[in-house]
Amino acid sequence: MTQHTKTIVTLISLSGLLVTTVILFEIMSKPSLSQLERIKKSGVLTVLTRSAPTTYYEGTNGPAGFEYDLASLFAEYIGVSAMFKTPETFSQVLSDIQTGKADIAAAGITITEQRKKHLTFTPPYHEITEQIIYRTGTQRPETTQDLSKGILEVVKGTSHADTLKKLKKIHPKLQWYTNDTLGTDGLLFLINQKLIDFTIADSNQITLIRRFYPQLHVAFDISPPRQLAWALQSSPDQSLYRASVKFFESIKQNKILEQLIDRHFGYAEKLNYATNCTFRQHIKSRLPYYQKIFESAAFEQGLDWRLIAAIGYQESHWRKNAISPTGVRGIMMLTRSTAKQLGFENRIKPENSIRGGALYFKQRLKRIPVSVPDPDRTWMALAAYNIGYGHLNDARILTKNQGDNPNKWLDVKKHLPLLSQKKWYQKTKYGYARGHEPVLYVEKVRNYYDLLTWLTEDNSIERQAMKTQTESSPQLDNENAILNPVI
Repeated sequence: MTQHTKTIVTLISLSGLLVTTVILFEIMSKPSLSQLERIKKSGVLTVLTRSAPTTYYEGTNGPAGFEYDLASLFAEYIGVSAMFKTPETFSQVLSDIQTGKADIAAAGITITEQRKKHLTFTPPYHEITEQIIYRTGTQRPETTQDLSKGILEVVKGTSHADTLKKLKKIHPKLQWYTNDTLGTDGLLFLINQKLIDFTIADSNQITLIRRFYPQLHVAFDISPPRQLAWALQSSPDQSLYRASVKFFESIKQNKILEQLIDRHFGYAEKLNYATNCTFRQHIKSRLPYYQKIFESAAFEQGLDWRLIAAIGYQESHWRKNAISPTGVRGIMMLTRSTAKQLGFENRIKPENSIRGGALYFKQRLKRIPVSVPDPDRTWMALAAYNIGYGHLNDARILTKNQGDNPNKWLDVKKHLPLLSQKKWYQKTKYGYARGHEPVLYVEKVRNYYDLLTWLTEDNSIERQAMKTQTESSPQLDNENAILNPVI
C-alpha cells in the first residue's frame, strides 16, 4: 500500500469516526421521553385495579365500576386508551405499581404514611371511614376488645391490616387473620354465611354490598375519615403526576367527579333492610309467574329484562290486580288512555301490562335527547315513566336556567322537586308536579335492578370465597407483623 493510499484510508477512517461521534453525541444529547410522553406515544395507559363492585367489574354492558369510569376518563384526558389489569391479590397491586409494572393503580387505595414512603399518590378523590362489620343474629361488638370474641379477618396488605396493627399496641390481646386471596367483598360474603365473625370494610364498600347481604351491619367506625387516591411509582419523573393533578382539578370544577360518585354510590343507601328482605321474598314467590313475560317483552324492545322487572316491582310489587287512587292499574301501572294508545285494551292482563310497560319505557327512552349520555339517559327515561316526559323536560329547562347541566341526572334530580313550588312551576309549560317522587322512584328502581342482576347472574365473588375457604386457610397476624409492615 502506497503512502498516498494509507493517507486516504486514514482520512476515511477519521471521517467515519467523526460521523459516528456526531451521531452518538446527538443521541446522548437528545432528551429522553418523560413517562407521560411514553404513554402518549404508546397510546395506552396501563391501570392496575381490583375486581370488586366499588372498583371494576364486568357489567351487563361490559366493564363497569367507579374506578373503571374514573381511570377511563383520565386516559381520555391525556389522549390515550386505558388497559386494565386485575392482579390476583391487593398486595400484588401495590407491589406491581411500586416496581413500575403499570402506570397507575386505581383500586380504592387509602393514603397512609407508610405507603407514602414507597409510592406517589395523586390528589384524593373520595373520603371513607373504615368500619367493623358483623352479621345480624350474632353478638354485636361494641368495642375493639369485643373483637377478640370471634374470628376477625381482613385482606392482607390493606390499610385495614395497618389499622389493626396500630390498635394492637393499645390492645395487646387483639388478634386477626389476613387473607391474601379474597377481597373485602369476599370476606363480607363469608360473614353473611357465618363462616367468620367480623371484618373491616370501607364505608363506600359496605354501602353497596349490604344491599346484596342485608343481614350485614356496621358495628362501629374503627378509623377516622381516610382519603382514597391513585398510586403511582415513586420517581423523579413527575409528568404523569402533574397530569393527574390537572385532571382532578378539572373534574372537581366541572362536577364530573361529583356526578361519578353519585352515579355509583349516591342511590345505594335508599334501600332499607325491610324493603330489601320483602323484595327478596317476592323474587321467590311472585317473579317466577312473570319472569318469562318480562324476558320476552324486554327482548322485543332491546332492553334488559331485569330493568323492566325492576320498574314493574316499583309500580305494583308484581301484583297483577294492583290499582292506585289515580286509576292506573296492572303490574306496570298503565293508565287506560296510555294502554289504549299502546295497543293494549286489557291492561290488567299481565302479558299486556308488561309488554305495554316495556314499550312505553322504550318510547320515553327514545324521547330523551341524544346529547344525554348513558346511564343518565336511562335514569331520565325512568323519571319520565313516572312523572311524564313533559314535566321531566320542564325540570331540564329549569336546570339549564339555573346554570347546571340538563344532560346530567345529578343536576336534573336537584331541580325536579322545584316543580311542586309555585314560584317555579308557574314558569314551566306543564305546571305543577310532585317532583320529589320521580327522584325517589329512580333510586328505588336502580336498587331493584342491581339486586336482580346480582341474584340472577353467576356470582364469581361468592364462588371464589367458598373455594378459598375450602382450599386454604388465612394466616394469623401477630405482633411480629408490626415489625415488618407491608405497604
